[in-house]
Amino acid sequence: MDKIFIEGMAFFARHGVLAAEREVGQRFLVDLALYLDLSAAGAADDLTRTVDYLEVYRQVEKVVCSQSFHLLEALAEAIAAAVLGAFSVSRVDVRVRKPGAPLPGHFEAVGVEISRGREPCPEQ
Repeated sequence: MDKIFIEGMAFFARHGVLAAEREVGQRFLVDLALYLDLSAAGAADDLTRTVDYLEVYRQVEKVVCSQSFHLLEALAEAIAAAVLGAFSVSRVDVRVRKPGAPLPGHFEAVGVEISRGREPCPEQ
């Protein structure tokens, strides 16, 4: 299966368990991998036969910035559902990182990574 990836999308949003996280907000980083057959797009050099990166970015931005979640897990699920609902991909990997998580000590980021795919069609 072929893959399109978009890495390091950065958004300012208000997610977190602590009320202060939701009040002040912070930066979140999102990476995506979209799985689909890219052979027709490659052969035809035609944007209509693939997924438009700009539209994917806008979809992710809408989810991250227009809602507030307590858990990164819930944010990642919402991103995956939005991407699967809006684009013809068979699977999406979503990685959400939170560099400013309220933890003691030094760390680069905390985060979650999920992989979601389309449900197979039921037998008739």
